[in-house]
Amino acid sequence: MFCEDDLLPISALQHLLFCPRQTALIHIERLWAENTLTREGRHLHEKADKGRGESRGSLRVARGIPLRSLELGLFGQADVVEFRPALGVLEASQTTSIVPYPIEYKRGKPKKDGSDRVQLCAQALCLEEMLRTPVPVGALFYGTMRRRVEVMFDQPMRRQTRSAIAALHELIGSGNTPPAIYEKKCDRCSLKNLCLPDARPGTAAASRYLKRALSAAVSDSGGPQSD
Repeated sequence: MFCEDDLLPISALQHLLFCPRQTALIHIERLWAENTLTREGRHLHEKADKGRGESRGSLRVARGIPLRSLELGLFGQADVVEFRPALGVLEASQTTSIVPYPIEYKRGKPKKDGSDRVQLCAQALCLEEMLRTPVPVGALFYGTMRRRVEVMFDQPMRRQTRSAIAALHELIGSGNTPPAIYEKKCDRCSLKNLCLPDARPGTAAASRYLKRALSAAVSDSGGPQSD
């Protein structure tokens, strides 16, 4: 069991699967920068979280639900949780006839790295610990597609999520930031100018970056100076 001070944000799992260095810059070095993508994502989350809860027949909808797991060492917030009546025979571990159905809002479309599904599964694991009832399925709502993609929390999904959680704690616990490695995905990262993946020592990209930086510094100073 983790202590309260050792809990890590669920959102860091998505950072980890996108890029361990990005994760370290945000959660170890406490660096952050926004771009158009992060602003649009933040606004979508805020809209989902701040809406009012509602009831539609036997369905209850709650928004902005705080989450925590001392077993996994995580905390965060679910954008939306629908509480649905259970269908069929209840499982032995189920303490209520109501089944939570977490929904996470994303601005774009499904990612190939599976990070959205892992983040949602982590929310489900937190809900299971908090409510002591199984959470078998949830959904990702993508703003670009304007529809939900359902995610089953089967055993492979749960193993992948627990593995990512363990890797996250190991990375943050080490206190070390991995070296920069440029990939095409770096171009859409809001931290690119802080990470400087193009400036790795001994590379042609590093030379180009240093020349650009030197040229910019000379321009800002009004030209070369001499004593």
